[in-house]
Amino acid sequence: MASTNNMHGPKTLRRRLPGVTLKPGSVKQARQEAGLSLAQVGKGHVTAPAIYLIETGRTRPSLPTLEHIAHRTGKPVEFFLANPGGTIDESQAMVAELEAMVADGRYNEAIELGRSLLDLGSSAYRLGRIRYFVGLAHLQVGQPDRAVDLLAEARAHFEATNDGVMLAECLGAEASLAYMIQRPDALVLAEKALSVCRSLKPVPTPTEARLLGIVAGAHVANLEWDKAIDFYEASIEAAGSYFDLRRLAKMYSGLSFAYHELGQIDVAARYASRSVALLDVLRDSVSLARSENNLGLILIARGELSAAREHLDRSLELSEASELEVGRSHVLLSLCELCLEEGNLEQAREFAGEALALAGRLHEGPNVAEAHMWLGRIADRQGNHETTDHEFAQAIHCLEQLGTNERLFRCHGTYAEILERRGDVARAYLHMKKALQATRPGLLQSQQEDQQEHATTA
Repeated sequence: MASTNNMHGPKTLRRRLPGVTLKPGSVKQARQEAGLSLAQVGKGHVTAPAIYLIETGRTRPSLPTLEHIAHRTGKPVEFFLANPGGTIDESQAMVAELEAMVADGRYNEAIELGRSLLDLGSSAYRLGRIRYFVGLAHLQVGQPDRAVDLLAEARAHFEATNDGVMLAECLGAEASLAYMIQRPDALVLAEKALSVCRSLKPVPTPTEARLLGIVAGAHVANLEWDKAIDFYEASIEAAGSYFDLRRLAKMYSGLSFAYHELGQIDVAARYASRSVALLDVLRDSVSLARSENNLGLILIARGELSAAREHLDRSLELSEASELEVGRSHVLLSLCELCLEEGNLEQAREFAGEALALAGRLHEGPNVAEAHMWLGRIADRQGNHETTDHEFAQAIHCLEQLGTNERLFRCHGTYAEILERRGDVARAYLHMKKALQATRPGLLQSQQEDQQEHATTA
């Protein structure tokens, strides 16, 4: 009869994570201050006897276990750590390499190295920096959903250790994330980061320059073009010789976008071309996709449709090759605009529909509204008044929910022009009034109060 000892196959060996050296008595102190039992501290992760062994110093917890204890007792991880005493450990050089990878644009390598570092017990002293750089790398490859928790945990680490420089850098990264996913708090976070930076003595110049650029990007998101240009130029000036080419290329891209919106097409084209040239050399596919899109839009404005298609097609190819989802709806909407200019209404509608689906899935509210506006324009060109009205109603509703006054102003204004051409003057006038109200909310109310007062005294 065959032996049954191995009937279930060999057991899978789990790699034991290295332990973290703790300050004696810290776990017991934290547990008692939180009013928890051994079992309550370990709940959902380890047993009560395991917590007892950690408390008495008979065993060292792994980093995940220590983070669980910190979470349950409401203490930062730093509360429990023994003073490293300036000793060099196995992770120190690797964290320096992680930082260098991000600086060199080797983002996928940085993510892989950073994830391995998070398993090392000796990394506990550098958790904030590791998470910050891994989160930053995820942002650069267009994966904001994977960066959210990393950056939030990094910020908590820097707050606990009173590391002002890294706290400012982390807040800046969170502002970039908010800008990328079209969250309304991007400017607030960017300004907070800059405030933290400028409160330091001396003010770290490279950090200040980076944050000025992030504030500029937040103003772009809010369609505040003059402010964006001011901050981009201040960022370039503050950086001086500290500026790296990758960041300078992104500044040029932002400047091109702002100048385009202000109608200064030649200046915009000059900055966009510089950005594309630099990013091409640096082989930064994600940033290059965005800059190619900007240049394509500028060429549409100049009537150079054939050249615009080359750049927009390349932008889409780069987005797909780098698996960039966040922001790809921008490119699809640009291609929609190009097709509409070319008179290819059916192709324009397909691009707008694809952009709408993608922006909706990724919760990119402003792009959802923009897609509805383009679908409304296309329906107007096709003479389909009912669809036009429906699409603009959807866009207006979306923008009202988001509370974005400048975009709402544009939407009402565009729809008013369509209604006026249609001969519906009364509704055109109504939407022009709403456009005015979107940019100056108190104006119409003031006018109505003046009219009522005049009627009363007449």
